[in-house]
Amino acid sequence: MHSHSEKLEAFSRLLNIMDDLRTQCPWDMKQTFDSLRILTIEETYELSDAIINKNMDDIREELGDIMLHMVFYARLGQESGAFDIASSLHAVCDKLVKRHPHIYGDVMVRDEEDVKKNWEQIKLSEGKKSVLSGVPNGLPAMVKAYRMQEKTAQVGFEWSDRKEVWAKVEEEIREFEEVAESRDREKAEMEFGDILFSLINYARFVGINPETALERVNQKFKFRFEYIEKKAPKPLTQMTLDEMDALWNEAKRTDNDN
Repeated sequence: MHSHSEKLEAFSRLLNIMDDLRTQCPWDMKQTFDSLRILTIEETYELSDAIINKNMDDIREELGDIMLHMVFYARLGQESGAFDIASSLHAVCDKLVKRHPHIYGDVMVRDEEDVKKNWEQIKLSEGKKSVLSGVPNGLPAMVKAYRMQEKTAQVGFEWSDRKEVWAKVEEEIREFEEVAESRDREKAEMEFGDILFSLINYARFVGINPETALERVNQKFKFRFEYIEKKAPKPLTQMTLDEMDALWNEAKRTDNDN
């Protein structure tokens, strides 16, 4: 692994390349905060895929791509006179020092939960109007639900044991069943949303990240269905469900072998 000075040298190299691109490359010279935004989102999802797949080479590469984007935004801020990379880094360093008084102060903590609770209390003391104010509106719904539940738990809005949480899941399922066949689709949709929200809460309570769990199932489904497409002796539209299910089970055995 590289030394601290080598890491600083690599970061300096990226800053210098960014300066070159911004002054010499026609594409890079045209970019704005808005034009980069969707590309950054794409790069973040690519990093997420690499993490899910536990591919360290891809994680390394995608992390570099995201670092490039961060440096690019800082360069744009510098050009507008609003901020530069140094002010951004100092700002996050100052925030980390302030929110870790158990390291940079005399506060004592017992465990990770104490650290999280202190973090939320410090944020409120900084002028945040709500513990939920740090949850971006644009997050995917499942991630947003998980983060809201996680944050409110830090101030004591939490179930006492897993049986209570599961009882809530069962209650929401019963309420959905009561309206599922009705013509009130808005009510049915709301009740179904309650089921999802309570399931996410249960997953969080027992230490499962529901987004990661669902993505793993998505990948498993994709592998098995593509196996059916590859092995199908005729067009899928001409196959019976039983024939496709036989290939699905064959794919399951192949998947389990891996």
